[in-house]
Amino acid sequence: MLEIEINASLKNAMKQKDQVSLSVLRMMISEIKNYKIANLVKGDLSDGDVTLVLQKMAKKYRESIESFEKGGRPDLVEKETSELRVLSAFLPQDLTNIEVEGLVQKVIGETGATSAADLAVVMKAVMPLVKGRADGKLVNEMVRKKLGAA
Repeated sequence: MLEIEINASLKNAMKQKDQVSLSVLRMMISEIKNYKIANLVKGDLSDGDVTLVLQKMAKKYRESIESFEKGGRPDLVEKETSELRVLSAFLPQDLTNIEVEGLVQKVIGETGATSAADLAVVMKAVMPLVKGRADGKLVNEMVRKKLGAA
């Protein structure tokens, strides 16, 4: 289980005295506990729920990195990037743009979508296939492009 793996990594980071990993892993555990409290979960979370929590954290990191880049703060960009790397080790591998494009094309063929009016139908079918492995904004852009709604 992913939650157990995170706790084991925390112990390992303590032994290694890896401050960056230690900090990120503690935040991850804290976010998981907060999710449990908010959703009244007793015991361990499923790997899917843990992944959901970690994806939200990763999104926040990416947004922070983007903001720091715009603000001209390379020191903070580097810090956030190294922390995101630690977090990303626990997330499923992202799909490549080519893989996402292939899934979009397949769903368009299956649904018979032909125009921008079919955008919602295609998105509804594609998102469960890419859940947690591709950014929804990227998927939306690809669907719009394929349907000529860009």
